[in-house]
Amino acid sequence: MIPFLDLKSAYAELKPELDAAYARVMESGWFVLGKEVDAFEQEYAAFCGTRHCIGLGNGLEALELVLRGWNIGAGDEVIVPSNTYIATWLAVTAVGATVVPVEPTPAGPNIDPDRIAAAITPRTRAIMPVHLYGEPADMDAIMALADRHGLKVIEDVAQAQGAKVRGRRAGALGHAGAHSFFPTKNIGAFGDGGAVTTDDAALADRLRALRNYGSKVKYVNIERGYNSRLDEMQAAFLRVKLEKLDDWNERRRVLAARYDDRLAGIASLGLPRVPQWAEPVWHLYVVRTKNRAELVKALDAAGIGSLIHYPIPPHLQQAYADLGLPRGSFPLAETLAETVLSLPIGPHMSLDSINAVAAAVRRAS
Repeated sequence: MIPFLDLKSAYAELKPELDAAYARVMESGWFVLGKEVDAFEQEYAAFCGTRHCIGLGNGLEALELVLRGWNIGAGDEVIVPSNTYIATWLAVTAVGATVVPVEPTPAGPNIDPDRIAAAITPRTRAIMPVHLYGEPADMDAIMALADRHGLKVIEDVAQAQGAKVRGRRAGALGHAGAHSFFPTKNIGAFGDGGAVTTDDAALADRLRALRNYGSKVKYVNIERGYNSRLDEMQAAFLRVKLEKLDDWNERRRVLAARYDDRLAGIASLGLPRVPQWAEPVWHLYVVRTKNRAELVKALDAAGIGSLIHYPIPPHLQQAYADLGLPRGSFPLAETLAETVLSLPIGPHMSLDSINAVAAAVRRAS
């Protein structure tokens, strides 16, 4: 059996360090916004290359609170990918702003800067690119557009912790980066968690209040805030995992390269194509095939896990039926939803397992 993702092995590899982190928090008697969160925020900001990191409850709230921190809301438009997980859209509509979906590039999964340029209107306030599957979006082109039009850029870094564009890490490429530490991410907690990285001191200061009921001083509430705080225990665990993140991402690169080699030449299979300026972290290894159902069935019969990220694009979800965007509105996103398949990948997979998966794919194709 080859599972889609092995989460138990992360604990096995880091058991002494994780157990020590657990004991440290339990013995401290301090469980909310304490020394572990402070330390993780400093360490993760340094890792990403930003001045500030604000630990939050999860990745969705990280996206939403950045928008609120910049007073983006009703009457404003935010450009989002048509091809993404629904959380990107949910953050925008949660603040009352309007989503403006933009299609991906023909060659890759991420939002197309040329199409962004065509979608900008006088009501546009921000662009929210997603580094999908661990591959960075074209941030140089996106930031050039944002500078030209006076727009904010919020990176959705949920799948790309450690990824780089021309040597600079995701989360430091826009005006703010929103991070998820859901357990399946490249650096995942043992529960929910999130953060925002930024060089914007005013935004960071406001987020620290917004996450804590709108308060910086106990029982003094300067605005109507939220309860969205990174947990002390999760912060302690994330500190341990952060020390391994570059190593684990490198392991993913080796596995992805083996997939590239073993799957090359299969006519019915589209392989990931990475721009020369990007250093992805292979959160997912996503192939494309018109025969997806048959391939999934064959892999399942061979005891190999696979997943579809994502089978229904946001504009076709019932949650956004009120937008009146019928099938055909975003054909590139719809085609991806119908053809993509994620093969197993993770830092604790072996090359032999990759070979076995690739062999099963080749037989089925």
